[in-house]
Amino acid sequence: MRIAQVAPLHESVPPRTYGGTERIVHYLTEALVREGHEVTLYASGDSRTSARLRPGVAEALRSSSTHRDPLAWHVLQLTRVAREAADHDLVHFHTDFLHYPLWRRMSVPQLTTLHGRLDLPDLRPLYEEFGDIRVVSVSDSQRLPLRDVARWAGTVYNGIPAESYTFQSERGSYLAFLGRISPEKGPETAMDIAIRAGIPLKMAAKTDAIDREYFDARIRHRLAHPLVEYVGELDEHHKNEFLGGALALLFPIDWPEPFGLAMIEAMACGTPVIAYSRGAVPEVVSEGVSGYVVASVDEAVDAIDRIDRIDRAGCRAHFEQRFTAEHMLQGYLDLYRQVAGPA
Repeated sequence: MRIAQVAPLHESVPPRTYGGTERIVHYLTEALVREGHEVTLYASGDSRTSARLRPGVAEALRSSSTHRDPLAWHVLQLTRVAREAADHDLVHFHTDFLHYPLWRRMSVPQLTTLHGRLDLPDLRPLYEEFGDIRVVSVSDSQRLPLRDVARWAGTVYNGIPAESYTFQSERGSYLAFLGRISPEKGPETAMDIAIRAGIPLKMAAKTDAIDREYFDARIRHRLAHPLVEYVGELDEHHKNEFLGGALALLFPIDWPEPFGLAMIEAMACGTPVIAYSRGAVPEVVSEGVSGYVVASVDEAVDAIDRIDRIDRAGCRAHFEQRFTAEHMLQGYLDLYRQVAGPA
């Protein structure tokens, strides 16, 4: 099958450090190429891929010192995708909804994976208008705000390559926080939990420009606590070591998390997850098997006291049974065949 993957231009594919959507696009693209499909990747020019690369901009926008308007570059990218549409049997978009008006007039089949939150009020009138566009959710909970208006083709859980994460049988001595420094990700709560538990917390996270004021006002001064260490953004190699060496990953989110890639990355290392019951968390974490789902700081601290009941091999097995790149590949291939027919 001739398949186009259309990635956002904010990060390269794969991203050098943080970047969940672009990382998933990379894993899916590489798996499709290994499967023997003819794949074209529309992404930033500094991407690394086994597929045929069609750059939409020379370098990823977040690291660019010259490109300031992401909308302009994404419009140019989508224009190129449309111009070359006849070269593909199916186009798989990961660029939110920008292409909807254009693709309504195209005959080549498409799928759009929605990677973000869908509970924002402006989205309902959008999907009432574009209810003909086939969309894919990354969890069942993600689709709830638009369950009755969007045209859902299916749910495919995100997956990561099993061989990219090293199982660590020994429990670590610190708690881990991985993600963005932003209110919805719960960094303050993670610090509260660790300090209450009396266990060191290592925070591997990026801070976007939009969250810089929050970081300066609410986070920076707390990093002086002797139990808290801020290690910044990590690449894949160091993230593997970071998660594998942890006692548990803290995931005390305060938003309807669409999926939560950090959770399955931790599980792949055998590291259990202690997460707040928001969004997709109950779909991803198996209670007592790969971690604990909690609702408060007190419950999180209690879960840390019971973390030795989690078998790290069982945690890794839970990941292998549900969240590998191979599972994700097969889920998307099933949808591709439904939409575009057999290869």
